[in-house]
Amino acid sequence: MENVVREITPLNQDDLFILLNNKMAKFDYPVHFHSDFELNMVCNTKGKRFVGDSVESFNEFDLVLLGSNLPHKWKAPTTQDTHVITIQFDDRIVDSFLLGKRLFTPIRDMLIRSSRGLDFSMTTKQKVKEKLLLLSQSHGFMTALDFYSILYELATSQDQRYLASSTFDTSTFIRESKSRRIDTICKYIEANYAKDISLTDVSEIVAMSESSFSHFFKKRTGRSFISYLNDARIGHSTKLLFETTNSIAEISFMCGYSNISNFNRIFKKIKGQTPSEYRTSIQQILTKF
Repeated sequence: MENVVREITPLNQDDLFILLNNKMAKFDYPVHFHSDFELNMVCNTKGKRFVGDSVESFNEFDLVLLGSNLPHKWKAPTTQDTHVITIQFDDRIVDSFLLGKRLFTPIRDMLIRSSRGLDFSMTTKQKVKEKLLLLSQSHGFMTALDFYSILYELATSQDQRYLASSTFDTSTFIRESKSRRIDTICKYIEANYAKDISLTDVSEIVAMSESSFSHFFKKRTGRSFISYLNDARIGHSTKLLFETTNSIAEISFMCGYSNISNFNRIFKKIKGQTPSEYRTSIQQILTKF
């Protein structure tokens, strides 16, 4: 599998879920993973779906549920009718007060199983498709009930099918959690991404030489330290682009880039769009609930 990118979604603590209603969607984002659950529906195109170690073809219509930190990607041509609806919601929902109640047990059990990705029967998919299309046009409190109704429809459906194999290990792609030193650096980046962070700084934190740390970080995470740092910074910048009216230059500085040209170049390399293009597109397709 190609290089896997950690994504920071636009989801905030006070969001029940977010919905991305993307018409004429492009499938140019690399294989990626994030801590949030994702329900993804792809309509009016055909191609391949990558989930964990599963690679499958789909024809005209696809809908799957993805668990936390499960790498995934869709690869398909974009047509005038291509339509993607994506719902993302916090993985902590599994341990929430509500899902701890008996009536919600099927949903909770399904979300736990989704760590390998879940596919559903075409009958179930068609039912959920109609509900998702309605939800994408809705607002207000009733959307919360519609959201749980969709999850319950999926959870109680017959013929659910795992996508990734039982031997697939998501920790292959999030290996930083298995090392105390790497975990220390990741937490340092999360707390200080807006500041100037050098290889010398982080090497000293874990008492290693720069060359030893570079080799160690790459071996443990599968990417270079600079690549990881840029992923973290660009991830945070996407939130600011959607949630604030700060200028691109201001956001660049707030995410640790003193040179806006460098920020624009790195952002486009990771996201496939310039920051201003991303801001325009995300504001058109994203709704928070």
